[in-house]
Amino acid sequence: MGGVGGIGAGGRTGGGGWRDTAGRYALLPLRLFLGVTFVYAGIDKLTDSAFLADSGDGSVGALMRQVRDSSAVPWLVDQALKDPSGFGYAIAFGELAVGLGTLAGLLARLAAFGGALISLSLWLTISWQADPYYYGNDLAYLMAWLPLVLAGAPYLSLDVVLSKRRRRQGAQLFT
Repeated sequence: MGGVGGIGAGGRTGGGGWRDTAGRYALLPLRLFLGVTFVYAGIDKLTDSAFLADSGDGSVGALMRQVRDSSAVPWLVDQALKDPSGFGYAIAFGELAVGLGTLAGLLARLAAFGGALISLSLWLTISWQADPYYYGNDLAYLMAWLPLVLAGAPYLSLDVVLSKRRRRQGAQLFT
């Protein structure tokens, strides 16, 4: 048993037990899953010429027209329909940036917030008509992003490296 009064598992102080280590890295599998998934989704869209077209089978334009009337936010779909190809590129590059930022832990909270916004917009447009609601996977992605929005990437991340570097440089200024 551990954790009371600063004493970790096995009576040690300072938190070196496996539970402490597991707790520190608990968000890493989520970060890896979401990062890889969003990088893959972005690349998949960017390499699919049918998706990036304004119209036709498999195009973002056809998809937007298909979900427009069942969407929770038809005005958002109308915005996408003004330039379906541009919207497709924006989503693809957004997914790619979010995924890479999440994997690298660079601007991790911002990347997670971007992932949450993408997932929210997809849930309110593409997945909204899913019945029952839990069949729409974009809601689950939205919920998965929230812990990363709150916690960022406190381990194995460029954010940590850059933060330590700034602290070292700041200490040199004042010594």
